[in-house]
Amino acid sequence: MDFAKRAFDQSFQIDPIVRSLLDTDFYKLLMGQFIYERFPNVEVTFGLTNRTRSVRLADIIPEEELRAQLDHVRGLRFRPNELIWLSGATFYGQKRIFQPAFIDFLRALRLPDYDLRKEDGQYVLTFTGSWAATTWWEIHALSIVSELKSRAGHRQRGEMELDFLYAGAKSKLLAKLKQLKRLEGLALSDFGTRRRHSFLWHEWVVLAMAQVLGDRFVGTSNAYLAMKHGFDAKGTNAHELPMVLAALANTDEELKASQYELCKQWQGAYSGNLLVALPDTFGTTQFLRDAPTWLPLNWRGYRPDSKAPVEAGEELIDWLQGHGVDPTSRFVLFSDGLDVRVPGFEPHGEDIGEIHAHFDGRVGRAYGWGTNASNDFRGCDPRGEGLFDPVSLVCKVTTANGRPAVKLSDNYNKASGPAEEIVRYRRVFGVEGVHGAPVLV
Repeated sequence: MDFAKRAFDQSFQIDPIVRSLLDTDFYKLLMGQFIYERFPNVEVTFGLTNRTRSVRLADIIPEEELRAQLDHVRGLRFRPNELIWLSGATFYGQKRIFQPAFIDFLRALRLPDYDLRKEDGQYVLTFTGSWAATTWWEIHALSIVSELKSRAGHRQRGEMELDFLYAGAKSKLLAKLKQLKRLEGLALSDFGTRRRHSFLWHEWVVLAMAQVLGDRFVGTSNAYLAMKHGFDAKGTNAHELPMVLAALANTDEELKASQYELCKQWQGAYSGNLLVALPDTFGTTQFLRDAPTWLPLNWRGYRPDSKAPVEAGEELIDWLQGHGVDPTSRFVLFSDGLDVRVPGFEPHGEDIGEIHAHFDGRVGRAYGWGTNASNDFRGCDPRGEGLFDPVSLVCKVTTANGRPAVKLSDNYNKASGPAEEIVRYRRVFGVEGVHGAPVLV
């Protein structure tokens, strides 16, 4: 792939960013079935937010281009070969995870309409409809906006400059992969779909991971790339599930219990290594402290998402040991803003090698490497500018059945929801273990 020529020559009527509805994170499929079966009558709204407010996306991305890409996605349908793959493939060692009724739902799926406007240099982009249909917009909206930002940058560079840009990014990625290859016992997955530089670059990055890392590369969260290239599909669940169940709670007591009600229902739907808890939605410390005794006994993995990795891992080890569970029989999936320290480049996240060494022999370790793999062009622009730096985009559920949805997290700066509801949730869940760390990616 000649990335510079492809980026420079934009002669297409529309160059689709999302080529397939399967071009999404695998956990959207697992959660999609869970939602379809258990919450068919819940209506939600999702909203896109650019947390890097200094980058005025509405001034960078032409509105007509954004609308064209969103309209294109609404015209997509799951293809027969994709549904055959979902029906017949083995995921996490389990056959026929996806039931025929859900496959039929996917066959008829059409994404609901969107609402788009501009406000103070940012796009206000929302999606409303049944939870089972609207949830699919999250990853597609993020990857569209992220790539349109990249394309806007391409138009400000000549072909030779783009050649240098991609040569630098390839060299940087290779240096990171060589560093990772030295780590014994590494199990690394690609988690880079949502904030990738572009689809084609993301695909190249995943293939490079597989080529350089060998068996240390264990799969990709991107379902389309997993199907196309024969990789294992990775991913389990995300914050939207506990956020919606919490929003549906009628009392403070139900609100507090909703995080465990979700775990109970999830383990009724899935098993084995699909039982990976995401404890930080309303604060990890309170989640672990008040968890029912069956949770550490039944659940195989834990994914810290907004607390410093070493601190989060130590907290999980202490908690497992306190419940008589050998931490080496469980695993921690580190995935929040990870990067790799290489000479000549400043890391923009927690170093995977340092985390790996710290927990060697103490707990199972797995890694989901996202934005700093699929969209790290820092220091590669020949003009020395930050035109291609990634921005912190999220697309979160904002309401469920007309009620506000809230996420607290272990990082004050990542809390989302109406201010008065955040105050209420912090009263119910507490703030123990929550920090005000800066948001990087």
